[in-house]
Amino acid sequence: MHRYPPEEDYFKDSTMTFGEHLEELRMCLFRALLGLVIGFVVALPIGGKVVQWIQYPLIKALRSYRQQEAEEKMAELRAELAGLGYSEQMLERIASQRLTPERVWVNPNQLAPHAAAGDPPRTSNPGPAEDGLVEVYIWRPVDADIRTDSLGVQEPFMIYIKGALLIGLIISSPWVFYQIWSFVAAGLYPHEKRYVHVFLPFSVGLFLLGAATAFFFVFDPVLQFLFMFNDWLNIDPRPRINEWLSFVLILPIGFGISFQLPLVMLFLERIGVFTVHSYLSRWRMAVLVIFVLAMFLTPADPQSMLLMAIPLSFLYFGGVALCRIMPRLSSPYEELDQ
Repeated sequence: MHRYPPEEDYFKDSTMTFGEHLEELRMCLFRALLGLVIGFVVALPIGGKVVQWIQYPLIKALRSYRQQEAEEKMAELRAELAGLGYSEQMLERIASQRLTPERVWVNPNQLAPHAAAGDPPRTSNPGPAEDGLVEVYIWRPVDADIRTDSLGVQEPFMIYIKGALLIGLIISSPWVFYQIWSFVAAGLYPHEKRYVHVFLPFSVGLFLLGAATAFFFVFDPVLQFLFMFNDWLNIDPRPRINEWLSFVLILPIGFGISFQLPLVMLFLERIGVFTVHSYLSRWRMAVLVIFVLAMFLTPADPQSMLLMAIPLSFLYFGGVALCRIMPRLSSPYEELDQ
């Protein structure tokens, strides 16, 4: 049988003054910031590897875009290349080696090996008679120009610092979440504070799960969606590493924070702010709020917003199910609050 503490202990230290709340907030923010600084210092030696790691989704999407671009170009030029003497086997070999054609004008005298062998250069159009140039194809690897750019001398250094800061945030996230929940617990009744210690590990786990979901499952479809507009508008993508890192920082952190939803719902139900009935009766409004929040927590593209809002909608009903599975125990002192 569940036993509750005596009434005088049940409500002891249950309220704090506004000044005490501000002081508690100041201390929690200071300790959280100190933990973040320590995590940042620990992550500094691996900042370079972190920058390479976080570029992987972008490089992967850019490589796929270049490969598709090369395949489309080969399909357009296939008949012309066959007319210039390229056999089907040669074209298949070029495609398997991930090469893309590029037209250039050259001096035929520079193609002496071909002339000596009696094999004329593979040209599509003869050049002007006065300059003696001919148009030829050269083949470049698809992966030759797949990289991110920087527009300032100081930009790589700032990227290094931001990469270390990202890992420092992940390292210090348990401590930061502990300080957040400690501030929440400071304004609760003693019997409610125990929920903070129970929920803390799950809170950290949900944050890391949300960040991992963004990195491993959201970046690829979002990048493919955005690169689709480059192809549609015939704009060559030249991604900047600084803009990409800002994207990397926003999306995983937004997902990590939003994945706290079931735990926050259970916590509010535990302390009596909401009930399962109120959650179910307002589910339409909740879904609307989720989509609005997803719009602010993600970059300005509909794909990333939907990829956050749809899982959050399921998590909302998962939070309702969690409240049903773990119902709140009634207290003999609840009548005093009515």
